[in-house]
Amino acid sequence: MTIPLPAGATLHPLVVPARADAADAGKFRELARVRNTIYRELTGRDEQDLSPAELIPILRSRTERTTYVWTIRQADEVVGRAVVDVPHEEGSRVVIATIELLPRVWGQGIGRAVLPHLEAIARRHDRTVIQNWTEQPAQDGPRLDAPTGFGSVPDDHVARFLARNGFTLEQVYRVSVLDLDAATSARIASLSAEAQSAATGYRLVQWTLPTPGEHVAGYAWLKSRMSTDAPSAGLEADEEHWDDARIRAMESRLAEMGHTLLVTAAEHVETGELAAFTELSIGLDHTATTHQDDTLVLREHRGHRLGLLVKTAALDAWSTIAPDSRRVITYNAEENRPMLSINEAMGFTARAYEGAWKKELT
Repeated sequence: MTIPLPAGATLHPLVVPARADAADAGKFRELARVRNTIYRELTGRDEQDLSPAELIPILRSRTERTTYVWTIRQADEVVGRAVVDVPHEEGSRVVIATIELLPRVWGQGIGRAVLPHLEAIARRHDRTVIQNWTEQPAQDGPRLDAPTGFGSVPDDHVARFLARNGFTLEQVYRVSVLDLDAATSARIASLSAEAQSAATGYRLVQWTLPTPGEHVAGYAWLKSRMSTDAPSAGLEADEEHWDDARIRAMESRLAEMGHTLLVTAAEHVETGELAAFTELSIGLDHTATTHQDDTLVLREHRGHRLGLLVKTAALDAWSTIAPDSRRVITYNAEENRPMLSINEAMGFTARAYEGAWKKELT
């Protein structure tokens, strides 16, 4: 169904195709191109680029969530997209929604007209909270402080759009980058030795996918705890249930995307429990930027430098997996001082900030 919007724009529900090269996937390929353009124009960087083939597994509905996708067109041109994820976690009140428009069509009322359609999806699923994560262009001028007391974002067009439409800023994430050069390698080696001397009673385990059978349960538990142990400020944080099936489904998606994932974990020797982990990933292009994804130390195992242990060991191993990737990017909540301290010691520097926003539906 085509939905009219202001300024001659229209909203179109999109069915995610089975394959990016399918005869009926032309609209999806154009959506992927515009998505990449929007991110490049907003951030000035290209590490969020995804090919249509990589994007399909991300936008496809799966056991733990239902995903709705729309294209936004003006005349005969795709100028943006909207996405709503509806988590299936028991008791969830949340949907995660985003509206992304090319900056040249901002200010025409298009985003404001799209939002009620996303809210309707939330209500259809009996959800009362919409959450959104948006990186904002770096700029001088007025800023909005996070209510946590840690971090701020520009009080710009993006912030004004969200605030005027009922969203409140709940948390700020720091976007940090590490250049992989000789100086970094020397620093990592020194920090690794420091971490190993502090982490008595723990040993390192590492794997690329698929996860070895003896580590699936522990890895699933760590992924579950990411949703409850990582700082979430005033956001609604669903407790995610991870098990063998969800781990294998994730691995299948990454294989379909052509991505490489390295998991580095610290195992408590006495109990055999996985106590900490970090993930490094990269797409088909091994000269592109590496992503440091989930990182966590279980609360009951903190105080043994395990975060530093797994992060330095991961980078050391990564040099043989993707030696031509010369940069790592990661996102951390500004109030997560223990993790940011590790990053800063390793040489990560702040490049941008991302706001986490929430709207309570009446």
